[in-house]
Amino acid sequence: MTTAQTASILNAPLLLPCGTTLPNRLAKAAMTEMVADSRNRATDAHVQIYRAWARSGPGLMLTGNVQVDYHNLEHPGNVVIQGKQDAEQLAALRRWSAAAKEHGNHIWMQIAHAGRQTNRFVNPTPKAPSAIPLAIPGVRFGTPVALTHDEIVELIGRFADAAAVARETGFDGVQLHAAHGYLFSQFLSPRSNIRDDEWGGDLASRARFLLESVKAIRSKVGADFPIGIKLNSADFQRGGFSFEDSQIVATWLDEACVDLIEISGGTYEQPSMTNAAGGEPGHDPYASKASRDRESYFGRFGPEMRRHLKRARLMVTGGLRTARGMADAIANDGFDLIGLARPLCLEPDASAALLRGDPIDLVQPTLRIGSGWLGPKSPIKLIRTITGAGSATWYNEQILRLSAGRRPDRNLNFAGAFIRSQLRERRMAKVLDT
Repeated sequence: MTTAQTASILNAPLLLPCGTTLPNRLAKAAMTEMVADSRNRATDAHVQIYRAWARSGPGLMLTGNVQVDYHNLEHPGNVVIQGKQDAEQLAALRRWSAAAKEHGNHIWMQIAHAGRQTNRFVNPTPKAPSAIPLAIPGVRFGTPVALTHDEIVELIGRFADAAAVARETGFDGVQLHAAHGYLFSQFLSPRSNIRDDEWGGDLASRARFLLESVKAIRSKVGADFPIGIKLNSADFQRGGFSFEDSQIVATWLDEACVDLIEISGGTYEQPSMTNAAGGEPGHDPYASKASRDRESYFGRFGPEMRRHLKRARLMVTGGLRTARGMADAIANDGFDLIGLARPLCLEPDASAALLRGDPIDLVQPTLRIGSGWLGPKSPIKLIRTITGAGSATWYNEQILRLSAGRRPDRNLNFAGAFIRSQLRERRMAKVLDT
């Protein structure tokens, strides 16, 4: 494939089923920003970050997870939309969306609930489908409390209300985070959902919370407003949400008039979305699906997933580092949109270079505590867990640099970034308690 051909593929507009057209095939994928104020409102830091990314020209930008419950956060620096929003919060959200759209980009709000993946410094007893704690060493996460039927119904309404606020404040669409072990993902997995009511049991019951939320959102925002879903291809855990499950759920979402399905994978327990080793031995029964070399972590799932979709478009994020690899995922794997996450933390102008066809190095640094037993393949479960979590916090530090108008730093110390992040999270959690 020539440079001109790859540039042509990446620059092609994308028409969504709802009638919205994205200007090109690149998307800034969702990454947590952690820059909300002490009342979990959007700030000028969001404006600064998204203005920097918008200049590069990705057709779509997805925000980090905006939560629907103050007591169940992925990070105390999350923006939260719960209940009636005051004029100040609505104005802050409008400034955020306006900055992201200054160069013709589209911005969608990712809406989420962390469930049992809420840090215990935020809430030691978060809500989840079932009272099953994370199998992660250390004391970072507490034992969750199972949601009641009424609480689940209330949450469906909160997701719909948050989507309506997104539309009101200038966001062009929404994405529900149903991957990576957050609440929707927890409902989908038989490992974390052992309920015996209408919200658990067989796959149809485990998917009901997600599908009812989509239905409620569509009734609030109308037929012309894009709805996306971030869905695990698999959890890559024994007894977890499987690729066979994912294909069936994707079919149901397609029938429910979802516009875009982003394929990802993994959970906090098994962080396949970052290509990191998890706390338990890796479980990938789908390795044979990789019939040829692919850059993408999840590209091998595209051709089969595409067969199950009649209208929804398909997006993939994770591992893609070259324009040729991205164009190949579109031309040969059935994907319509390419998500860029960590590369934009270090090269915020990368989208523009890719769209122009310019050569650009998006290879990411190797991040680890040390070598040998201190490396990512350490025999010690705690070391593997810290390495996976530390990689995420290292990139979060780069986002914080962008929010302050500073350039990324490839030489940022891994251990220092991890320690600063942990201290910041505890400090921010304490502020939320006051």
